[in-house]
Amino acid sequence: MTVIDESTGSSRTADGSTGYTDRTGSFHAFGDTDAEKQVRGDDRAHVFHSWSAQAHINPLPIAAGEGSTFWDYDGNPYLDFSSQLVNLNLGHQHPDLVRAIQEQAGRLATIQPAMANDVRGELARRIAEVAPGDLNHVFFTNGGADANENAVRMARRYTGRSKVLAMYRSYHGNTNTAIAATGDPRRWANQPYADGNVAHFFGPYPYRSAFHAASVEEEGQRALEHLEQVIVLEGAQTVAAVLIETVVGTNGVLMPPPGYLKGVRELCDKYGIVYIADEVMVGFGRIGEWFAVDAYDVIPDLVTFAKGVNSGYVPLGGVIISDAIAHFFDDVSFQGGLTYSGHPLGCAAGVATFEVFERDGILERVRDLGSRIVEPTVTVWLDTHPSLGEVRGRGLFWALELVIDRETREPLVPFNASGAEAAPMGEVAAACKAEGVWPFTHFNRMHIAPPLVIAEDELRRGLDAYDKALSVADRYVR
Repeated sequence: MTVIDESTGSSRTADGSTGYTDRTGSFHAFGDTDAEKQVRGDDRAHVFHSWSAQAHINPLPIAAGEGSTFWDYDGNPYLDFSSQLVNLNLGHQHPDLVRAIQEQAGRLATIQPAMANDVRGELARRIAEVAPGDLNHVFFTNGGADANENAVRMARRYTGRSKVLAMYRSYHGNTNTAIAATGDPRRWANQPYADGNVAHFFGPYPYRSAFHAASVEEEGQRALEHLEQVIVLEGAQTVAAVLIETVVGTNGVLMPPPGYLKGVRELCDKYGIVYIADEVMVGFGRIGEWFAVDAYDVIPDLVTFAKGVNSGYVPLGGVIISDAIAHFFDDVSFQGGLTYSGHPLGCAAGVATFEVFERDGILERVRDLGSRIVEPTVTVWLDTHPSLGEVRGRGLFWALELVIDRETREPLVPFNASGAEAAPMGEVAAACKAEGVWPFTHFNRMHIAPPLVIAEDELRRGLDAYDKALSVADRYVR
């Protein structure tokens, strides 16, 4: 007899063996080599993967997922310490989200964005209710890149200006303007074809200060002085928007110094610039707040979101718009739209996300787990692992900066390393996977970003695996 949990898709036989259900509903025990070969073969023959040289990758076939864990076809479990791409806030196969999608699909699978829809309207209302200040309107998109793309479009039309300022250490997406605004190396190959009316500036990064700051406070102040210089030198009258990840995500979990974001707000007000907060990665609970700007007591003009709004179960993103900008478009047509904007299936999962957050106290548990378990654990590692230069973060979003020399702060691997240069980080990641934990790594950093529903014992187990993996990095210390 096989017992199948229809809400999750994972299965367990009466004798305790486990497996998964395929797209036809058939049960397969883990270790089905024919099924794995089929998945791997189809992938390698026909799937073109992002950010990759196709001949140099070998994607791991995944059979099932549940909660904070996913399984390969051999039944090897991996604790998902990266929430996939820091989007799976409520974990794999959350029954409430799955049920909401199923029920919505049975009632109304899709409707075009020009029509009013109950779940679309309800989700927009719920988002507006928790958004800061007078951000009361929501333009839905399919994800974070087109959220940033459309936010910039709104700012340009609203101000009558064209230029966008963004940080060097940033990622804003892979559409035209979003990749131009991106500061990390993914911009380079796309830049000749991207929207060129973007200028970059240095954001605060106390550990590797571009301003030779002696304290976090000084770093924030000097970073603001630098930003104002860029605004003036670029021509304030040409700048439509400043686009900032509230907490820089992939490029380092860089927490803004006290007062920095308020200073950005003041500069934008001074020069008539729209302040866009990119909350695609940190919105919806990642640091224990609905939106990360809430932790810094600042109100942007536009907030972009995606990922955690429904854990990526159906692609969904959007722009939360201030009253001033929304009302500008009362009599001015906004020239932007997407066929799947506010897709009912995505919005249904979004409404269910709000219900889960409120019922299960997700924000409170994120703050608790971050302060009670993660912070004290990673702080101790500074004394036990010489390869660890700095730890930083909040809630369930942390970065471990790995170095080979604490005095010089030389990173474990060079900036944008590849091939043999990147091998040490590959070894660290492999050590995590050997312990059954799937890590998030980028350049010389390991990030801690598990699902917000992770159990306390799972969180401790994942941290133990990171602790062991750091011993691999320690071997490279000079």
